[in-house]
Order: sequence, then structure tokens, then C-alpha cells
Amino acid sequence: MREERAYAIVVACFAAGLYLAVLVAAFGLISLGTDTEVIPDRSAGPLVGPIMAGVAVAVLLVLLIRTGIRVPGEQQRIAPLTALGAGLACYLAYCLTGGVAGALATGDLLHFALFAAGQLASLYAIAVGVAAVVVMLLYQLVLVGRFRQRGRPRWPWERPEDE
Repeated sequence: MREERAYAIVVACFAAGLYLAVLVAAFGLISLGTDTEVIPDRSAGPLVGPIMAGVAVAVLLVLLIRTGIRVPGEQQRIAPLTALGAGLACYLAYCLTGGVAGALATGDLLHFALFAAGQLASLYAIAVGVAAVVVMLLYQLVLVGRFRQRGRPRWPWERPEDE
């Protein structure tokens, strides 16, 4: 059981790194395709975007670890509703963090509501949620495949049933 948890945590860390890379790529492609800025409000400052993405990655990492260690290895399943919940959590964390960081940067509390509301409908926030769903599903698929396999991968000539 301890080995299963350690494996799930390590894979969760790599999945969070994958999520960050997908976010950076998606933001770049959306920005190029739509000719818009990720953070359209210049008064928000240069750190609001990285803080928003960092919080979304941290939320997904916590959810990945929780999903991986909560269920024993032989009972791991692919759960689409869990993935959708993770996507929604990352989407909301991204938008709300942007509002809080924007309000702190400008000192205007009304800015929190306006900035967060503006982020809810942006393609960037939607990309955050969709990427979280995809990464969570891939993470679950890796765990299911690993624990069903029972041990390390084997080459076809290493299988004991052939002997």
C-alpha cells in the first residue's frame, strides 16, 4: 500500500508539471490566435497571471494526490465526474485568484469583482478548466494501468506464462 501511494504522489507531481506546460502552450496559442493578452488589464501588474496559473496548478496537484492515495491500487477506476470536478475547481481557483490578486494590485475592491467576472468568460479560464479535466483523466488512466498490471512492465519474452 505504501508503494502505491508513493507511486501515485510521484505521478501526480509529473502530471502537475504537464498541466503547467499545457497551460503555457494553450495560453500562447490562444493569445496568438485571438490577438489578445492573457491579462487584459495593464493595471493588474505583471505577477497576476503567474499567480493565477500557479494557484490553478497547486489546486490540481492537491486534487491529483488526493485522488491517487484515497483509493487502493486494485480499486482505481477512471472517474469522469472527478475529472470534471477538478476542472471546475481549477477554473474557479484561476478566476477568483485573479480577482483577489487584481484587487490587491490596484487597491480597489470593486476591481476584484470586475476582474473575476471578466475572467469567467475568457478563453484562458476555459482552457484552464479543460486542461485540468484532460490531465486528471490521463492521471487516472496511468494509475489504473499501473495497478492492473501488478508490477513493472515486462517485455513479451519475460512473461512467465510462456514458460
